[in-house]
Amino acid sequence: MRHRMVFLGPPASGKGTAANSVSAALGVPHVSTGQMFRAAIHKGGPVGEAAKQFIDKGQLVPDAIAMQVVRLWLDEHGRDGGFILDGFPRTRAQAEGFDRVLHEMGLAVTAAILIDATEAVILERVVGRLTCENCGALYHTAFVPPQRPGLCDKCGGKLSQRVDDTEETVRKRLEVYRQLTLDVVKYYEQAGILHHVDGGQPRDKVFADILGFLKS
Repeated sequence: MRHRMVFLGPPASGKGTAANSVSAALGVPHVSTGQMFRAAIHKGGPVGEAAKQFIDKGQLVPDAIAMQVVRLWLDEHGRDGGFILDGFPRTRAQAEGFDRVLHEMGLAVTAAILIDATEAVILERVVGRLTCENCGALYHTAFVPPQRPGLCDKCGGKLSQRVDDTEETVRKRLEVYRQLTLDVVKYYEQAGILHHVDGGQPRDKVFADILGFLKS
């Protein structure tokens, strides 16, 4: 079966990590919204240029342009072998537009995976994150602490917290998620293809739960 999946969930729920694991296990290409936009911009052309104008200003890319970017990616990577989209669609309008694009291509989403986590779990994950300023390696003060405080185990570079990894910023991002993406969850739930996964579990259990849904 060719799996065509969307992974949904709040920031730091672990959907990107889970999507990577499922992609590797099933041999299905995985892409995030940001990766699709960067690929379109790198490729050039009117669609990439249109998206770049909004991204450079820090604005949301309009749905019509986002759909064109998604279609470009599907034409190159996801038409025949399936796909995993991470963080898209973000709104019900995008979900409906995505279905129309897939229908035109003779395709359909086969599963929507909602990886959810409580606000307390998300705050703990995000506020404790550390990134190496030199090589980009990721750490966490509680879960994956460096051997030497403040220094990267791999290259010795300085570890720092991202400016947007604060409790206030995370709460704002969660509020935006609730306002926009919960309608997407309802959309796929009504379609009968939504599967709930507890993102507060260990990564291996999240991965096992998803594979269980897909094989059932």
